[in-house]
This record gives sequence, C-alpha cells and structure tokens, in this order.
Amino acid sequence: MVGLHRRRLLQLAAGTLALPALARGAQAQTYPSQPIRLVVGFAAGSTTDILARLMASWLSARLGQQLVVENRPGAGGNIGAETVVKAAPDGYTLLMVPPAVAANATLYAHLSFDFLRDAAPVAGVVRVPNVLEVTPSLDVKSVPELIAYAKANPGKLSFASAGIGTASHLAGELFNAKTGLHITHIPYHGDGPAMVDLIGGQVQVGFATMTASIGHIRAGRLRPLAVTTLQRSAALPDIPTVADFVPGYEASSWFGIAAPKGTPADIIARLNRETNAGLADPTIHARLADMGGMLLTGSPEDWGKLIADETEKWGKLIRAAGIKAE
Repeated sequence: MVGLHRRRLLQLAAGTLALPALARGAQAQTYPSQPIRLVVGFAAGSTTDILARLMASWLSARLGQQLVVENRPGAGGNIGAETVVKAAPDGYTLLMVPPAVAANATLYAHLSFDFLRDAAPVAGVVRVPNVLEVTPSLDVKSVPELIAYAKANPGKLSFASAGIGTASHLAGELFNAKTGLHITHIPYHGDGPAMVDLIGGQVQVGFATMTASIGHIRAGRLRPLAVTTLQRSAALPDIPTVADFVPGYEASSWFGIAAPKGTPADIIARLNRETNAGLADPTIHARLADMGGMLLTGSPEDWGKLIADETEKWGKLIRAAGIKAE
C-alpha cells in the first residue's frame, strides 16, 4: 500500500514537472493568435523602417496575423530597443535590430539594459554597404586621391553622418583611424539632412548607407569612390571597396530581428524559419539587392554572433576615438 502511494506521488510530481513544457508546446502551436508588434527605434522612412515594413508584410502573410510596425524613435535607437527587451517574452513584441545596438552598448554609459544579455536573436535579414562618396565639386575621383588631398589640405575636409554613433559616423571614424587622417565629423539628425549638405558642398565627404546614397549616385548628385564592405556591391558593381586601398577596412549596416530574452525557443525557431523563407522569395530578394543588400540567412545563433562581434569591434573604436553620445 505504501509502495502504491509512493508511485502515485511520483507520477503526480512527473506530471507537474511536465506542465510547463506542455504549456510552452501548446503556446508555440497556437502562435500567433493575435497581432505582433515590430518595433523600430527610428522614424518612418529610415532604412530600419523600410526594412521592417518589407519584412512585416511577408511575415504577416506567412503567420496569418498582422505584424504592426511601431516607430519608437529617440536616443539613437535605444528607446525602441528598451521597449522590446522589457516586453513580455511571448513572441508578440519584436525589434527590427539596427547596427546602432552595437555602438550604443559602449556609447551610452548608463543604459537600463544590456542588449546582448536581454535580447534573444531571431534572424538576420540583410547587410547593407555604406558608400564612401564625395560632393561632385570636390576634385577627387578615387580613394587614393582623397587620402592625398586630405593629407595635403589638413583641416579642410569634413564628413557628414546621420548622427553620433550611427553607422555612417563610425565608418568615417574607422577610415580616419586606418589612414591616420583627421577628416572632421559633422553630425546631422538623420541621413536626409546629411545628404542635402553633402550634395550642396557644405560638407565634402560622406559614408552614408547604400539605401540613402543610391538614388543620388544614380542621378549624378554624388560621386561614389568605394563601398565599405569587403566585397563589391551588386548595386554598384564598378565601384571598388575601401579595403582595396586601405587594408583591413570594413564597415557596414546590418539589420535583423530580435525578441525579449526568454521567448520560447519554438517561437524563435518559427520566426527564424519564416524570415529565411522571405529572404529566399524572389520579390524580397530583388528589393534587397536593389538596396545593395547582402542577405543574412542563417540560424538565431549565427545572427547573435554577428551582433556580439560587431559590438566588440565598434566598442574598441569608440573607446579609442573617445566618442561620446550627445
């Protein structure tokens, strides 16, 4: 009788331990049962926003629930990131991850979150080159000519960026560090204003994303000298890379999706699978290629490693250059 009672207790205990796993399995099977927020830490029309809306349209159709893009701009993307990492880990609040998360980890000394610790990588989407470009009024037509001009005319050149700590800023600082130049940084509030002054000649050099640059380059309003990735871009196949002239130089903007830490693995796996399916779709592939994009297919672990590696890389540059947030 005692043995029977003991076996019954063990069965009950085993059943109790299995309940959380069963609940997670049921949650994953019914996910999603309501609309999903895809948070963007920048304003509408930004590269991050454009990519979020492209992927939201695809995922909405695949998941059978609407992905609603929610813009939460401010603090270099930190407001959007904080919104997501502090949300319930249930798969209903996601972040369109911008490259700013890598820089912000070092740039901002008092963040209330640690992105690498508090976010769960879901899927990479795309890597976009930046473009080293000059205003047409500057009489340089190659990277070596730009370096020679800057050395012969110290203090005369400045480069525009979309703001302190943005990909276009860090690409310029890396160029300075690798060449020993001191091209002055002029931060703007976004790519739009930076492009206006670069085209107008108020600043002479830019390192804007391909997305922000390509229309102006095709219209002849800016002169591209090189792309910042290690490989040439299919969008500008005749343009060399910076690394062709400055060994070891690589900078780019990369984007993907993350969720709050603790989001069930089955939900992350499904979102990763559907995102990768989107990248294989010819229409989305073509849209990303037109932006100069290089696809970031792979596992959540692949995507998480990229974020961690970039956080370390740009953290070293920010500390060495003494860059401070506004």
